[in-house]
Amino acid sequence: MSTPAPATTPVVAVAYHSGYGHTAVLAEAVRAGAADTGATVHLIKVDAITEAQWDLLDAADAIVFGSPTYMGTASGAFHVFAEATAKRWATRAWQDKLAAGFTNSASKSGDKLHTLQFFSVLAAQHGMHWVNLGLLPGWNATTASENDLNRLGFFLGAAAQTDNDRGPDGVHKADLATAEHLGRRVAGQAALFAAGRAAVGA
Repeated sequence: MSTPAPATTPVVAVAYHSGYGHTAVLAEAVRAGAADTGATVHLIKVDAITEAQWDLLDAADAIVFGSPTYMGTASGAFHVFAEATAKRWATRAWQDKLAAGFTNSASKSGDKLHTLQFFSVLAAQHGMHWVNLGLLPGWNATTASENDLNRLGFFLGAAAQTDNDRGPDGVHKADLATAEHLGRRVAGQAALFAAGRAAVGA
């Protein structure tokens, strides 16, 4: 009987831009959720990325993209980063990694879905596998609460809403908990992928 391959600790990178600090708070929540599973997690600010951090992205099992939603899409700084990934696209450096995303806006909708779709298309361009939120919507019945996970009812990724006159400490606790859930889910899926590859000798 063969001995099972030892479990590997998945590596998750959170590549994000934060204009006013709200998305940074969400990025930390994603980090905490992933780390809670035992994963190694790197937080990377894409508007100040270094060559060493590019290497961390290349070596990660999963990359979680994060940005505020400005004017119906990811921030300009995140778009600059996305275009800079073209070198990785050309070499397929991120092929078959996992990907996920999160965003924040001041409005309940704020066209955040478009930002998450932008992230998912970016991941698809790289040949990555998208990990959705995996939660039913909350706060959609008289018996529900604004403190439910996924209170805004997004499926593609984690979406948060913060009033535009509140600072980073005003990010809703339910949105932070939803971001933590996303981090745990991505790390868990990364561990499953790693175990599967080890099982088939890939």
